[in-house]
Amino acid sequence: MAPDFTLKSTAGEEYNFSKMIEESGDDWQLIVFFRGSWCPACMKELKEFEEEKKYFDRQQIRLTTVTYDDREKLENMVEEHGFTFPVLVDENLDFLRAYDVHFHGEDAPYEDHGTHGEPAYFLVDNEGKLLYQQRQTSPFGRPHPKELRKIIQYISKNLKQKSE
Repeated sequence: MAPDFTLKSTAGEEYNFSKMIEESGDDWQLIVFFRGSWCPACMKELKEFEEEKKYFDRQQIRLTTVTYDDREKLENMVEEHGFTFPVLVDENLDFLRAYDVHFHGEDAPYEDHGTHGEPAYFLVDNEGKLLYQQRQTSPFGRPHPKELRKIIQYISKNLKQKSE
């Protein structure tokens, strides 16, 4: 089961994961942890997610993003890029710890933009079961939205066949 968490969005709304699952009906959750508003690779990826959002909506996949970054910078990022998915702020690193997201702290072996979490992806079904996860230890090698579409299709197809 995916760990529960409660975080606030850049819009000031409180998101409780178990409540999201309960209210989502048959929808699955795709949670994307990104490095921060300062990361060019993350901005490119988030723009791609925005472009693919209609696809995820049609597939009943609720996209939520999480990061450990300055709230004001994130609010500006959401407004500037017009992101329509929730951007949650992990101010106390609660999500990062619960989901074992790789943390790049001051003791990291190489300098890389200071303290932050690395990219991570979690697909959770409508019962809260973790179906897919990928956690990075650097900004490279992450699955982009089109690759995640393939992963979701593969998992959906195999779960459907298994239940028949």
